[in-house]
Amino acid sequence: MLLTNIAAIVVAQQNVPGEIVQVHTGIRHEAFDRLLKKYVNERGLVNYGGWKQNSGDIAALDDYLKQFAPKAEPVASSNESVAALVNAYNAFVLQWILANYPTESIWSLKDSFKAKRHQMNGRNISLDEIENGALRPTIGYRAHAVLVCAARSCPPLQREAYGGVDFDQQNERAFRAWLGRDDLNRFLPNEKRVEISSIFKWFKGDFDRANGGLAKVLGRFAPENVRAFAASGAYETKYLSYNWGLNDQGSHGRNYSRTNLIFDNIFK
Repeated sequence: MLLTNIAAIVVAQQNVPGEIVQVHTGIRHEAFDRLLKKYVNERGLVNYGGWKQNSGDIAALDDYLKQFAPKAEPVASSNESVAALVNAYNAFVLQWILANYPTESIWSLKDSFKAKRHQMNGRNISLDEIENGALRPTIGYRAHAVLVCAARSCPPLQREAYGGVDFDQQNERAFRAWLGRDDLNRFLPNEKRVEISSIFKWFKGDFDRANGGLAKVLGRFAPENVRAFAASGAYETKYLSYNWGLNDQGSHGRNYSRTNLIFDNIFK
């Protein structure tokens, strides 16, 4: 019962609307792209230990994020804005984890999502504001494949920065990488069942508003051999337990349990 209540709190925090967040035009993402390629592996896990020890690359991430601090004038629009906001969210998460590494989970840290500690558009903003005040209202369900909050059950962090010109294609690749991971989503035609990420439950409204609903989304991005089955909707849907352990290439987060999550939500 306690775990259920905590899960409800987590979901409620993720669904609280935030303030409008904007970015200015011309933000360069090459430095972030280089860092992702250097420290993220093919499974989307991060070499936080190696990154933490490299002061030059810590500074490079900080310098990249300083681009977002000034007032957004002129304001970026369309996919330029979306790509920049996704990169900012993921980079701010990485910066926050690195500042507090080693840790077992982002939930082991205080107010990771609600605190207004990140400088953007001339003020301090929270991760929730980027997600709920900018990205979900703009691109809906598509945001959930690309925002990575440092958890093992998150969609895998991609090894490239998002760009305005290529964002639609990159978003599709991220979705396919996520649904193609059988530890994160499972399609079982012989059992007429899908076992999918709890993200699809927490943000059900976003997927329901997609053209054709959740089944259409799953059918579009599921592995090719189960795509027709996923699109049919003719199956039982179960949601996998979410592993909030840190997405670390090292040992941190591997043994983060539901008990740890309960403790962190009570005392952090």
